[in-house]
Formats: sequence, structure tokens, C-alpha cells
Amino acid sequence: MQGKIEISETALAAILGLAAHEVPGVVGMSPVGLREGLSRVLGKREAREGVVVKPDPEKPGAYTADLYVVLAYGVSVPAVAESVAERVRWAAKELAGQALSRVTLHVTGIARGQA
Repeated sequence: MQGKIEISETALAAILGLAAHEVPGVVGMSPVGLREGLSRVLGKREAREGVVVKPDPEKPGAYTADLYVVLAYGVSVPAVAESVAERVRWAAKELAGQALSRVTLHVTGIARGQA
């Protein structure tokens, strides 16, 4: 293949957000900051909502990911967190060709929902 494929941080965040939604026990994502919260109030939702992706300054070519999630009541938080981390690492590598050096899951709420 000739040329170079670049995946933007926004596109990578969208891939990771969609991957997190596939994990049983994840009800949804939480907005990160005022801007995302305002977008949600105005009816705009994006796949990257609740995901912050940044280049890892200690590992060139790798990224860190913070995911802000709402989990279903009654699930094992550690088990779901591990599943989300595994799923987003897989999605980053297999779907985007990017390595994640760190995945941090922030559980921002528990809700009634599909477990």
C-alpha cells in the first residue's frame, strides 16, 4: 500500500465509544465537560461522547483513553470495567490500527437498564 493512513483522535474516540456501548452492562456514556453536556441538552449526540483520547507523551505512537460510562444496576463493576477495557483496546488495535497504552474507566453513574 502506498501513502499513509492517519486516524484522527476524534475518529478514534468514536470507535472506542461505539466499542464500549457493545459491552453488556454499559447503559450509556456521560458527557465530559460543559461543552459535551450542552451538546446533549441541545439534542446532539455523537459516538465519541464520553471518550477522551490523547497521545501518550511517554510512548510515542500510542494513545491514552478515558471513558466516562453509566453502568446498569446490579452488574459487577470490576467485571464490566475489565470487559470495556479489553473491548476498547481490541477496537483501537484491530479497527483503527492504534495502540492504547492506558485505558481509564470513570463510572459516573448507575442506572436501571439492560445488564
